Amino acid sequence: MTKDETLRGYLAVHNRPPAFTGADGHAYSVEIYADDTPCEDGRYGAAVLFVRWSASRGGPDNHLETEYLSFGDSPEQAGEAIESLTLYELKDHLDRVIEHRKEILDW
Repeated sequence: MTKDETLRGYLAVHNRPPAFTGADGHAYSVEIYADDTPCEDGRYGAAVLFVRWSASRGGPDNHLETEYLSFGDSPEQAGEAIESLTLYELKDHLDRVIEHRKEILDW
């Protein structure tokens, strides 16, 4: 495994979030979202927020997000589990969220 194959490693090596071209052809960057209040069971949930970037305007124009992918005793702990995902896993999550959104919009 290379030093920048996980989200944590990528952030450390490149000092910026990774970006992907999604299955819909749009550019997305990756951010971690962790709740600042606990769920009913007392744990904090964390998800991945994919910020979609506009090719014409040069800024963000939408976003997609996963379901909670990890939980922890604090927002930081929940986010740490997300940081251990590989870039391949993140890209897979992005494409699945895009496909799910497409199914909802087609419905």
